[in-house]
Amino acid sequence: MQATLLSIVGLALLGTLHAQDSIPVQTDFQQDKLTGRWYSIGLASNSNWFKEKRHLMKMCTTIISTTAEGNLEVTSTYPKGDQCVTRNSLYTKTEQPGRFSYTNPRWGSKHNIHVVDTNYEEYALVATQISKSTGSSTMVLLYSRTKELSPERLEMFTQFSREQGLTDDEILILPQTDKCMADAA
Repeated sequence: MQATLLSIVGLALLGTLHAQDSIPVQTDFQQDKLTGRWYSIGLASNSNWFKEKRHLMKMCTTIISTTAEGNLEVTSTYPKGDQCVTRNSLYTKTEQPGRFSYTNPRWGSKHNIHVVDTNYEEYALVATQISKSTGSSTMVLLYSRTKELSPERLEMFTQFSREQGLTDDEILILPQTDKCMADAA
């Protein structure tokens, strides 16, 4: 009985590791080119949080900068009701360029972040595996240097999200807004 349970746990862990390995990372990732201002254009997730808040979400601004240690400081400003909320996150670099880790201090969730694809000047596609005590989830973000992207880039985001097992009702092109955009300069 105990051996069977250990086998099941081992297979589950192996599946989790395999899922993380199956998310690609940008070839020849150049971290310094990822820095600067981005707009969140698309968000896809199978988390309960996303399902509950989806109808309230709007485009937001994200500023990415490199710390002295080579990590990424990620500052997102987004509208929440009639206020602008700013959230700071420190993405710690890993041994693989283009891959980062982050632990949410409020919820204790662990985030395995992959910069999947970017041309640095137009768009960036980022996938995150999130693990917490209540289970795991997947999140995919599409960033743009401008408030609009071509239909081809939006389709690339949708297709990649589907490949990660997300359904169409878990994929959202964020509504544009001017609220909180200037505050994030």
